[in-house]
Amino acid sequence: MKVVLASKNPHKLVEIQAILKPLDMELVLESQLGVSVDVEETGETFEENSLLKADAVMKATGLPALADDSGIAVDALGGAPGVHSARYGDDPTLDDWGRLLLLLKNTEHVPDGERQAQFVCVITLVYPDGRVIQARGEAHGELLRQAQGTGGFGYDPIFYYPPAGKTFACLTAEEKNRVSHRANALKVLYEKLCKEREYADK
Repeated sequence: MKVVLASKNPHKLVEIQAILKPLDMELVLESQLGVSVDVEETGETFEENSLLKADAVMKATGLPALADDSGIAVDALGGAPGVHSARYGDDPTLDDWGRLLLLLKNTEHVPDGERQAQFVCVITLVYPDGRVIQARGEAHGELLRQAQGTGGFGYDPIFYYPPAGKTFACLTAEEKNRVSHRANALKVLYEKLCKEREYADK
């Protein structure tokens, strides 16, 4: 089955392919089909935004489409930045580092021991016949007060992951791909697809 990934990121394609490979799914980037879909992420949840992106690419290609939406949610900020993680601060001049510094500034008042946060990822698969499968994955940790590590991207340098004893930015790509929120969401999606296949074979 050919599935279009609603992304222009080849690294994301490789990561997802590795986990879904046993399903014999041919995953391709939208750009490989000559499609470029820009979707306004107007949803208030990761589920809504992921569905918006997958549905738009499915309609543009006529093929099943897979999309994800992710971000960091800080308990002390009521779950913010959440779905606005990539646009945090509503300042178009901010890059990833600028948004990281803004989050540190906005959590200065949060005492140690109360800096819990989680990375969240929701993956949605939309079929042309209207079927929708969603999977949610999370990685729980806490915010540091200063960056550690040079790997990863986004908020990885300030997200301390207790099971590893280091930030996401200090993990190798292979280590992160085993424990990240996207990896956890993909594992759930894999299980759901396996069950769907078993049901179809009966």
